[in-house]
Amino acid sequence: MTTIRLLLVALCAVVFPGAANAQTKQVPVTRAEMALSFAPTVKKAAPAVVNVYALKRSQQRPNNPFMDDEFFRRFFGTAPQGSMPMERVQRSLGSGVIVHESGLVITNHHVINGADEIRVALNDRREFEAEVVLRDPRSDLAVLRLLKTKERFSPIEIADSDEVEVGDLVLAIGDPFGVGQTVTQGIVSATARTRVGITDFQFFIQTDAAINPGNSGGALVDVNGRLVGINTAIFSRSGGSHGIGFAIPTNMVKVVLASALAGNKLVARPYFGARLQPVTAEIAESLNLKRPAGALIASIMPASPAAKAGLRAGDVIIEVDGIPVDDPAALNYRYALKAIGSSANLTVERNGKTITLAIKLEAAPEREADEIEISARSPFSGARVSNFTNEIANRLRADPATAEGIVVVDISQGSTAERVGLRPGDVILEVNGTKIENTGDLDRLARSDARLWRITITRGGQRRSVVIRG
Repeated sequence: MTTIRLLLVALCAVVFPGAANAQTKQVPVTRAEMALSFAPTVKKAAPAVVNVYALKRSQQRPNNPFMDDEFFRRFFGTAPQGSMPMERVQRSLGSGVIVHESGLVITNHHVINGADEIRVALNDRREFEAEVVLRDPRSDLAVLRLLKTKERFSPIEIADSDEVEVGDLVLAIGDPFGVGQTVTQGIVSATARTRVGITDFQFFIQTDAAINPGNSGGALVDVNGRLVGINTAIFSRSGGSHGIGFAIPTNMVKVVLASALAGNKLVARPYFGARLQPVTAEIAESLNLKRPAGALIASIMPASPAAKAGLRAGDVIIEVDGIPVDDPAALNYRYALKAIGSSANLTVERNGKTITLAIKLEAAPEREADEIEISARSPFSGARVSNFTNEIANRLRADPATAEGIVVVDISQGSTAERVGLRPGDVILEVNGTKIENTGDLDRLARSDARLWRITITRGGQRRSVVIRG
């Protein structure tokens, strides 16, 4: 089965004569030019690339063949000696990039997710403890801060990822398979990849520079040693590199870094307030569009920024501030880069005419958590639930403006909710045919004298329906 495997990378770059100007790009045409080395670029970029070690501790019972034996349960009344939980330490290795002189490091969120302890090893082999400053699961980025140091570090220069073109030379630096810092070279194979399915904002730089397990969170750099992307995943059938790697563009990195520098714990992004769908060839023909591209508005939320801007169902958005968007994912990416409080100009195809509409960039309205614990006799007894807040939505990679249902935030040990299989993070959408819009809805339904419970939830993005007898 074809799978997407995540990995860690680092960075490197290349310098050719005439490359000092960021706008100058030339192809080597002579034997002498072909003999040029990438070493100067690597020396510039590699010191900012780090290794990230994430440790997660958990309690695990040993595999004792007597643990389930009826004799021991009757004779001792408890589990036999040696069955006490033991601490298990899971270690994962990733990469990161120093992006601020104060010791801020950018890496992938999946590298440090769930970690109880994080250590960062620099290029010169020094190690520091690190803390998480900001988590952004929706972009799969996280910002770390090096602790117990007042040193001013040398951050990598961050480029404008919109300047990256297909065919550009790039280097990746990382620690594949834990063998030590490694540099690989390739080209940009594609830009604006939107059908990868790794993060909520699908707009990746694709490269054939070799990226392997251990490279996630590392750097993709251009010929001037500037960061253009954070290597995040590969497409692989074997777990190794097949020349199809994906990096998060640095323009998204800048948004996350700016939020961290501002002291925020999460990234506040503007919300659009409309349901979008791709423009197929059939839709393009029916709307007399020149090509099947853009984001078609299927419906609009009342009083949303999209509604206030004058957008209508059936409109096709083809540009944001003059930058073309080929599909809804591209629109979401461009919109997510904008600052709340500013505005953007949307180029729209409507009834065969091209118009421009200004849209105000607003934060998603915050909802009250209204957190409660369900105590009524029902499958939900012992579950603590909450309405969607912006923080919870961010953690679950959901759009806070359009998220539906309520969230299970905790489960009491030994409760009915635990026994029926509910877990923290589950989103309860519907119970016995009634849509759950807030915690009060579930509390009322849980008090009903039902003998059969039909429950619909989402878990890990997958919708599930179960039937439980009371």
